[in-house]
Amino acid sequence: TMTVQLSTGIRAKLLNGGVGGGLKGALDLGKINIYSGPQPVSADNGATGTLLGTVTVNGAGTGLTFDTTATGTISKAAAENWKFNGLAVGTAGWFRFYPAGGNPANASDTEARIDGSIASSGGDVNLTNLSITLNSPNTIDVFAFTLPAR
Repeated sequence: TMTVQLSTGIRAKLLNGGVGGGLKGALDLGKINIYSGPQPVSADNGATGTLLGTVTVNGAGTGLTFDTTATGTISKAAAENWKFNGLAVGTAGWFRFYPAGGNPANASDTEARIDGSIASSGGDVNLTNLSITLNSPNTIDVFAFTLPAR
């Protein structure tokens, strides 16, 4: 199991700030793709595995947002239901959070992305059921990213 991988693009936005800077600015209204198999060694690489679903607000295509933070941890907007319906049959293995209008399938060293593992417990994102079937509804109830103090 790999840990969270930050793309070159999101690291630049975290460090440079400005318009669209910071993790919230870089990924607000973005989406999360759920894939089968192991995650790539870098979030700059193209996606691997089968696309099993795309997480949006209520599964309706609207991009995801974060609540603001003062604690060093940013979390999914509490008012939003982050949901996806299965696009294919497979076992969820990893996710890619990418910006609005992004291209998560292709390699990029400029696109802001976060990749991480999926598990039933102990993953970067936990799903109740890892076995995805066609049109099956699934939710991400908890999504939080903590910037370490050291």
